[in-house]
Amino acid sequence: MTFKQMTVAVLACLALSACGGVDPSSPLGQRKAIFKQMLKTSEDLGGMLRGRVAFDGARFADGAVKLDALSHQPWQHFPQVREADHTSARDEVWQKQAQFQQLARDLEAATGELVTASQVQPYKAGRLQPAVQKVEDACSACHKQFRDH
Repeated sequence: MTFKQMTVAVLACLALSACGGVDPSSPLGQRKAIFKQMLKTSEDLGGMLRGRVAFDGARFADGAVKLDALSHQPWQHFPQVREADHTSARDEVWQKQAQFQQLARDLEAATGELVTASQVQPYKAGRLQPAVQKVEDACSACHKQFRDH
């Protein structure tokens, strides 16, 4: 196989791998991007408390603020009717809107409490753990009921 043929084959494979992806500007693409940012941010915070990442109080506080801002965003990207694209959201998201929205508000409240807890100085990981646990519990409650794992 010549270099030119191999280059064409590689480019074709890359182009095909891009097909079938989620449109990043679609509601599904928007909320997936936000949820990925939320996961990364919460993993960083949890990692600091669990010793996987060096604890940095100021960085933790900044992460808490970021997570709180993100926690208010994905809900606007759930359309009134379930989209045709493959989604991890169960049908119950659309069938039980009041309950879904309440769990969203619970997460927003938990991240708000995390921001408050992260403003207390001196920064102490042990003082932040209950607030992080409350955020994790809020995420878990919604996932158990409304996410298709």
